[in-house]
Amino acid sequence: MAKSPEEQHPVKAFGWAARDASGHLSPFTFSRRATGEEDVRFKVLYCGICHSDLHSIKNEWGISTYPMLPGHEIVGEVSEVGSKVEKVKVGDRVGVGCMVGACHNCDSCANDLENYCPKVVLTYNGIYYDGTMTYGGYSDSMVANQRYIVRIPDGMPLDSAAPLLCAGITVYSPLKYFGLGEPGKHIGIVGLGGLGHVGVKFAKALGCKVTVISTSPNKKAEALEHLGADSFLVSRDQDQLQGAMGTFDGIIDTVSAGHPITPLLGLLKSHGKLVMVGAPSEPLEIPVFSLLAGRKTMAGSGIGGMKETQEMIDFAAKHNIKSDIEVISMDYVNQAMERLQKGDVRYRFVIDVGNTLAATKP
Repeated sequence: MAKSPEEQHPVKAFGWAARDASGHLSPFTFSRRATGEEDVRFKVLYCGICHSDLHSIKNEWGISTYPMLPGHEIVGEVSEVGSKVEKVKVGDRVGVGCMVGACHNCDSCANDLENYCPKVVLTYNGIYYDGTMTYGGYSDSMVANQRYIVRIPDGMPLDSAAPLLCAGITVYSPLKYFGLGEPGKHIGIVGLGGLGHVGVKFAKALGCKVTVISTSPNKKAEALEHLGADSFLVSRDQDQLQGAMGTFDGIIDTVSAGHPITPLLGLLKSHGKLVMVGAPSEPLEIPVFSLLAGRKTMAGSGIGGMKETQEMIDFAAKHNIKSDIEVISMDYVNQAMERLQKGDVRYRFVIDVGNTLAATKP
């Protein structure tokens, strides 16, 4: 008979989990493994809420296993390290992003792209090497192999750093890989949400001219005055679209809902690149003729490897890039999910795990 989550491992742990596709989260007692010789254990202080958490708890991608304890934007303070850990020490500020394991033998792993390993182990809703489920950061503690630990630079606020471990690397990686994050390049950021707002900040810090592309005209002042974008384009305004045709070197599309692709491809210069980083639950319609006209590229990109994730965090610290966040208590998480569904957040919820989780214990 399979052991319960509480009995699988020796270290008791507590968090909030969903039990079914209703997505309702509630207190959950489980266990974490003992600290292995290459493991880092840390007290979770903050955990960001990603849009993929919402998709996952509601099984909108059809791959959810319950009970599910979400959270892959996890930061805190090291409480214990294994005998072979050299990367960090007790008391250091660290984080864990979207993955906690990979095969370490394939081409992707050999090239610091563990995120594309066929056997990548996700931080939650995954199966670890020992056959047990992985549980995420809506919890009091976390343990991971040192390879998957990110060092948070001194002076960087932990709460606003947390979302960078998913949202930050998700936009930073394609800007770098596709050659878009270069001074003078004209880059469009589609959607001004959790991903989009940090996309603007990274692209600007890399020296790009940045245009926010949105369906919401009321976000113009926010984009230009607060986030520092150079221009703003309403994607439903045909005159604005026509005036901007063929002027973008690249576009990062962060939208996680169905939307038309043809107008975006029309904005690109010849050889321009449209990179999808949002993950709509339904397939999008791809207009091939729009790709052929101008030898344009449409691609996807998902987070980044551990080396690049550390590079991103260090870059963010150097350029004072932070997520715009709303800090919430653990017992507010279900209301936060409802608001996230409506897009009612500026721009990322972050759970104050360290100060509010313990009070929710039954």
